[in-house]
Parts: sequence; C-alpha cells; structure tokens
Amino acid sequence: MTTQTHDQLLSTIQDALKACGYTGSLEGGNLQTRTPLTGEDLFKIQGTTKEQATEMIAAADEAFKSWRDVPAPRRGNVIKRWGELLTEHKHDLGILVQVEAGKSISEAEGEVQEMIDICDFALGQSRMLYGKTMPSERPGHRLMETWHPIGVVGVISAFNFPVAVYSWNTANALVCGDTVVWKPSEMCVLSALGAHALLARAIDDCGEDQNISHLILGDRTVGEVLLDDPRVELVSATGSTRMGREVAPRVASRFGRYLLELGGNNAAIVSPTADLDLALRGIVFAAAGTAGQRCTTMRRLIVHESIADKLVDQIVAAYKTLTIGDPRDESVLVGPLVNQGAFDGMQKSLEAAKEQGGEVLVGGNRVIVDDTEKSFYVEPAVVRMPEQSEIVHNETFAPILYVL
Repeated sequence: MTTQTHDQLLSTIQDALKACGYTGSLEGGNLQTRTPLTGEDLFKIQGTTKEQATEMIAAADEAFKSWRDVPAPRRGNVIKRWGELLTEHKHDLGILVQVEAGKSISEAEGEVQEMIDICDFALGQSRMLYGKTMPSERPGHRLMETWHPIGVVGVISAFNFPVAVYSWNTANALVCGDTVVWKPSEMCVLSALGAHALLARAIDDCGEDQNISHLILGDRTVGEVLLDDPRVELVSATGSTRMGREVAPRVASRFGRYLLELGGNNAAIVSPTADLDLALRGIVFAAAGTAGQRCTTMRRLIVHESIADKLVDQIVAAYKTLTIGDPRDESVLVGPLVNQGAFDGMQKSLEAAKEQGGEVLVGGNRVIVDDTEKSFYVEPAVVRMPEQSEIVHNETFAPILYVL
C-alpha cells in the first residue's frame, strides 16, 4: 500500500520539522512518539518536568505584564505573520499531523487550513476589540466599556485535532493581549513541535517577546500544573466528558476560569420526506470519517420506520465499499484508530450493544494492514438497536453508528 520504509518515514518527519523551524533534539528523551499508521515507535523527545512547566507559567505571567500594553493591531501582526508561515508550510505541518493522527493528507492539510483561517479571523479582531459607550444619569458624565486581557491562558488539546484547536485558542488569546502555555496530547508531540516552532518564528520576525508562548510536553501529570497554578487565569481544555468533569471543579476550586470542548454523541433524524441520496452521503461521511475519532462524529441515526429498512440497506452497502488502510495511499477513505485502547473500547461497545438487543449489520472487525499487528485498523460498524439503551447514550471514540 505504501512503499515508504520506516527509515524514510523518519527522514520525512525530520525534514518537515526542520522546514517548520524546529531545531531541537529528537533523541535521548523520555517521551516516546508513535505513529498509528504503522504502530511503530518514532523518536524519543525530551518531556517537560513539573518544575519546568511552573517556570514557563512564571515566564508567561511576567511577559503578560508588557504584552497586555502592546497595541492590539501590533499584536495582530504576530498572528498575521503566523498565518503566512502556516500557509508556506501547510504541507510540512500536514505531514506531521498525518503521521500522528492517522489522517489522509488532504484532511491533515485541511486542519492546517483551519489554523490559517483562524489567523485571518483573529487578525480582523485585533482592530475590532470595541467597547460600548452608554449615557449616564449624571450630568457631564459618560459610561465607557473597556475590555482587558485576563492573563496566562492554558491550552490543553486532544490527539484527534492536534493543531487546529490549539490555534483557535492561541490566535485569539494573543490578539486579546493574553499569553499562552500549551500542553498538547502526548500522542501528538511532533505536530506540536512543528506548530509551536512556526509561531516562535512569527514572534521573532515581529520582534516580540518569545515568552508570550510556551509549549509543555508530557502526560496528564504535567498538564495538571496548568489546572492548579493560580497564575493561569483560564484553562481551555479539549477532550472527553470524563476529562471535563475532572478539569472543571479543579480549576473552579481556585476560582479560575475554564473553557471546555468535550465529547459528543451526535444524532441525525431522517424523515419520510428526506432526500435519501443526500442523506446517505452525509451520514456515511459523518459516521465513518476520521475513523469516528471526532467529537462531531455522527453516532446515532434516528430514522422514520417507513424508510428505515431502505436507508439502512443503502448505508450497509455503502460501508462495504469503504477502503480501509494506510491513509498515505490516496485511495484510502478510512485510516487507523489511534491505538489499541481505542480498538478495545470499540469492541467492548459492540459487545454491550449486542447484549442490549442490538444487531451488528456490518463492520466491527479488525483489518490487518501491511502485515503488521502493531497498528489498529477497523471496519466502521453499523448497529441496529431496538431503543436508545445505555450504550447508545455513551460516546465511543470509534466508528460505530447506532440506527434506531
């Protein structure tokens, strides 16, 4: 399916990182990087200690004291330059996203395009931070509303959109006069290094303080430093609902602010008057795309009984045509699950669905790609359910579509 050897893949990653401006070491660290494309280990990156993370927060807090006084249009220049560099290195960063998130190159580059688009948006906002003026009941007075930056913003992002979510938070935070400390998923360290290096170049090109942006690498234990440090005024976290239940009270206990983007259990309702051809295309893409590893994945399909059998037959037929494999092959439509934990979770959910009266109509089986069992490819599954049982109410981060 792909003729690229492991050594060639490592070289491709090194070239992409170098193009983005990363000059650090890829050897001798304690943080193992891996690709779901083949299941193989890549580089060992040096992780961030809790002490180092605290030092970065302190540096960002100190930088905030001057960054907040920089005129917003000048702050916007950093984001403008970042967008230019992202445009120039869209393919380089896309390669890193593909390698770590298992996406097709078009989808990976599409995620980088989202970064470029948010830079355009934030640049516009840098000249639109308006406040209101209001009449006062006191003679000779007027009331005026002025917005102030809040301080250090901590960003915690997930593996499935390793760079886009980071940029949504960072571009807007920097324009508003806040500084940023980012903790990406430990499963997408290389993507983070590339994205952060491009922002560092933009900051340098604009002559601003590098301490307005920091990157901490590691597992959840180092990320917890962001939750507990009172200098982190806002924590923006993306992940599961379980994660959100842990983050929110912990940040709130110190009266910090939090912004959560959590899981989804999205549904579509198909009525008897629906255009079934249009519905079919939307359903298959929404349910099987990115191997179901999106919070926006369609997981429940509620169909009127008069058309249910016809539509289900069409969906099952469409699922049987899906090409599954290494997304470096442009003919592939469904790439890998991120790791064995995701595969095991899918199998557990399918068993629970059957125990609760469901019937697996298609999919659910593991697919061995390139004669290796290190990676975890799977057939997207369609399950006919008698009701919205317990398993239907719960999000499984894998390509399972429950039909009712």
